[in-house]
Amino acid sequence: MKKLIQQFIQTIILTLFLLNSVNSFADSHNKKILMVLSGYGQQAGKETPGYEFGEFSKAYLVFKHHGIQVDIASPLGGQVEADKYDPSTPYNAAILGDNAIMAKLNNTLSIAALTATDYDGVFVVGGKGAMFDLPKSKPLQNLIADIYQQQGSVAAVCHGPAALVDVKLNDGSYLITNKVVNGFTNQEEKLFGKKWINDFEFMLEDKIIERGAKFESSDIMLNHVAVDGRLITGQNPSSTVSVAKELLKSIGIKIKPMPAYKDDATLALVAKVLSGSKEAEKALTDSKGQYNIPLVGMYGYYYLKVAVDKVELENALVLMSLAKEELNNPRIDLKIATVQHQLGKNEAALTTLRQLLTVTPDFKPAIEMLNTLTQ
Repeated sequence: MKKLIQQFIQTIILTLFLLNSVNSFADSHNKKILMVLSGYGQQAGKETPGYEFGEFSKAYLVFKHHGIQVDIASPLGGQVEADKYDPSTPYNAAILGDNAIMAKLNNTLSIAALTATDYDGVFVVGGKGAMFDLPKSKPLQNLIADIYQQQGSVAAVCHGPAALVDVKLNDGSYLITNKVVNGFTNQEEKLFGKKWINDFEFMLEDKIIERGAKFESSDIMLNHVAVDGRLITGQNPSSTVSVAKELLKSIGIKIKPMPAYKDDATLALVAKVLSGSKEAEKALTDSKGQYNIPLVGMYGYYYLKVAVDKVELENALVLMSLAKEELNNPRIDLKIATVQHQLGKNEAALTTLRQLLTVTPDFKPAIEMLNTLTQ
């Protein structure tokens, strides 16, 4: 009898597990998300910014992993152009090798032809092009408002929130007013957006604040997601996967495990280093093959540009020093020596300069700095 009871219990557990799995599968396949891309890069004979391919790739692969149906649209429809990207990264390579999704990218739907009731959520991909055409698209504004007001979810990443700044709800209020929102920051724009910044009609952070939203952000290029009910926004490309997952949670999908991409995992550790974690610093030192160490060094280089106190200078130095050998760049080495000197570590600065001049003996900035320190 005891054995029969155990078998009965096991049968019930297995049945419940299978039913839950079937229901989860069915739920995900009944959900549909619209991914919106800038079409600004379509202009023939003129260099114009487009959408961010890596952001599209990462988000789409999250949706695909969860069995979500996806449509792709742009303001005018048709083929859309991406900004320059690395086709060899795993996420981009996966998209480039997927004929079905590439066919959709080569013939996006026109926003004006879409119906809000067909979608449970919308995900706006970033890229500099999003600053030019998405805020001006009235059909897109109406579609986003309708999806939100039918209890759907709205998500955008990096420059994607530019599509939200003029979206008004039926009561006349702006969608983002009094909500927690983020996007590409002024600081990030000044560091990484110099090519197009003078052509923008507004700075994204400024416009979001102007609309009465509660703007929040993290350090440059680190993952930061703002969730305010059914509105989800991400700060920059490294926030993409998190934004996509939060969108899925918002429409009732249970998140399944996914391995982190190398660049995202690397920047997650960088964030921990900046918060003072010696364990994260050790992980980057001891497990270099698992992480993008040149990215760590370049992060330190740009972080140095915005460092305002001793702690931030120390953090920039740590990050640049971790990647010194991999980068093998005399200008990075000179920056390391400069920060060492600023922090009063003159002997370390002299050692760095002498090592640098052993490899590049004619590097004049290093010669001049060495002479100054040894006078």
